[in-house]
This record gives sequence, structure tokens and C-alpha cells, in this order.
Amino acid sequence: MSHTRNMTQTTVTTDSTTTTNETGASRSAARPRTGRLALLLVSATILLAGCGLSLGSGGSNSGPEQPTFEFEIPAGSADLIEQGQPLDILPATLETKIGETIQIINHDDEPHFVGPWFLGPRETLRQRFVIEGIFEGTCSVHPSGEFTVIVAPADA
Repeated sequence: MSHTRNMTQTTVTTDSTTTTNETGASRSAARPRTGRLALLLVSATILLAGCGLSLGSGGSNSGPEQPTFEFEIPAGSADLIEQGQPLDILPATLETKIGETIQIINHDDEPHFVGPWFLGPRETLRQRFVIEGIFEGTCSVHPSGEFTVIVAPADA
């Protein structure tokens, strides 16, 4: 009995080096940036969940609740920061309680770090707090360069 295998070779051309194996499957030697960003965002979400921060509107099906705190990063903020102009968008420290919600809207064309969160260009973050704690991190839109969220028990 004789077996014949028809080998075809497929090559995909991108901006990076492409390799082709003998079955014709191509594999690019460089990964797209979106994959790394997606991995970073997934990692950040897992980290935030471990810190007791909850993404979403809190499980209500009647539509999103109004945020307790709302901040907006205006378009052109990154340019102003680069020119050395301080921005007055949010406080250095935000005191909140379990069950309250923060919303941050990034209207800028550049990404920004706001404490424990990363907001890509034109993204909106809505965060409901589910456990108490102190959550802090770098803040690209506050003159101090830092943003801290202090979450107290709901009955405090």
C-alpha cells in the first residue's frame, strides 16, 4: 500500500520575519503589540479582583448605577502634562466605602495610569468597591504622580 502526501507551502508576509514549517503553516517571529496589551489588561484585572475591586455595575440588570465618584481626563491631557502644566482632575487620595462606585473616563488619545488602574485611550473605567483596603499606584494625571483609594466598610 502506498501513501502519498501532497506538501504545499504557504507564506504569510508581515512587517516581521515569517517562518514556514513543512506542513505549510506559517508563524510570525514577532508578536503584535495588542497581544501584550491584552495580557497586561487581563493581568491587571486579575490583580484588581484579588484586591477586592470589582469591575462592572454590581450585578443589577436595571442598567448601570450612577457612580458615586466621577472623573474625566480631557482630550489633550498628555500634551499638557508633557508641556509641564499640572492637571487638576482628581484628588491625591479618595476616601470611599464598600458598595460605592468610581467612574473614570479617558477622553485623551493617550493611555493613563490612575492609581491601581490603567485606562487606554478613550476608555471608561467603572469600578464598584467590594472589600475594604488601601489601593494605591502611579497617577499620570495628578501633580503628585500618585493616587490612593481608601475603601472603608459600608457602615463606617
